[in-house]
Amino acid sequence: MGGVVSDHAERGRRWRLVLGRYADDGLGGGLSATDADLDTALGFVFDREYGSRDLLTSGTGAGRSSQGIAALTWLARSKELFPASTLERLQASAIADYGITELLRDPEVAEQLEPTPELGAALLATRGRLDRGTEEGLRRIISKVVEQIVERLRTSFRNHLTGRRNRFRRSQQKVRQNFDWRRTIAANLRNVDPETGKLLVSDLRFNSRERRRLPWHVILCVDQSGSMASSVLYSAVCASILASLPGVEVTLLLFDTRVVDLTHLADDPVAVLMTAQLGGGTDIASVIGLAASKITNPRRTVVTLISDFGEGGSVSQLMRRVGELNGQGVTLLGLAALDEEATPSYDRRVASMLADRGMHIAALTPDRFAEWLAEVMG
Repeated sequence: MGGVVSDHAERGRRWRLVLGRYADDGLGGGLSATDADLDTALGFVFDREYGSRDLLTSGTGAGRSSQGIAALTWLARSKELFPASTLERLQASAIADYGITELLRDPEVAEQLEPTPELGAALLATRGRLDRGTEEGLRRIISKVVEQIVERLRTSFRNHLTGRRNRFRRSQQKVRQNFDWRRTIAANLRNVDPETGKLLVSDLRFNSRERRRLPWHVILCVDQSGSMASSVLYSAVCASILASLPGVEVTLLLFDTRVVDLTHLADDPVAVLMTAQLGGGTDIASVIGLAASKITNPRRTVVTLISDFGEGGSVSQLMRRVGELNGQGVTLLGLAALDEEATPSYDRRVASMLADRGMHIAALTPDRFAEWLAEVMG
């Protein structure tokens, strides 16, 4: 019986925390000090869901009000109460879903927010609803998110795209990607321990990398409709890394029903993201048309479309333009998602039609995108 009572009490406790101060007074009994703190922290975010509703009456909602909590106090206490993964989702929800802009208005609070890609995408998705008073806090967080992503992805892009390995020249750059195990074994065959039979390696061999001589033109066409926030974030970072590589020319086009050429900002992902305006419709045919006008050497050009393929413009025109580019020898890549999860939600009918006309379709994490680019660029 004790176990049943305990389970019932735990369920009551959880429901009390879910319902917050609008729960029945007797649900779950009194809150412990820790649960009361949890209730207050959650209420700071989720009680706002009911702010415009007539759900409060004078005899209900025994929980403590959280409306007087300062943003900095809430953030500091939440870091103690919640695991990191929960806090990351909570802070993103606070800004994107409930418009708690005081988290961005206070420089001290903005400085302490966890700069995760999830938060960055949430901020981009809601940026159009934020006022000028939040712009500095928004820029500060976006800068930190971008810095972390660049730091993590830069090596992958450089290793994959700055040149192919040359097995006939030794390299002075002794990194794992250049390790040549065949030549290392051959160089150390004389160093066999007669007692154990083990190879004693004293001379490590590495391959060098040759620079690509002919430049490649990579045109990134990035859908900035509301569902593509994470992909826009990673696209801006990838564009900046590509723009820094030798032998790669980058064109960056953002689009919804209009097309904006941000090539002049390609090396500054923060500026790109602060310029992007997520939301609106999608006209893929227009961005492909502009991309086509910028091609000078089709066989050294990769057009990458990053979109959910929900074409709001002319599908027939889109297919015609893609078919023409394919016929000219342009390499065509279509990414339904470009983020760490790589879980796409896209128009499969349009994607299938694009594939029939020569566009390779995938959903990739950014490091796999670097690898894919290296493969198609030979």
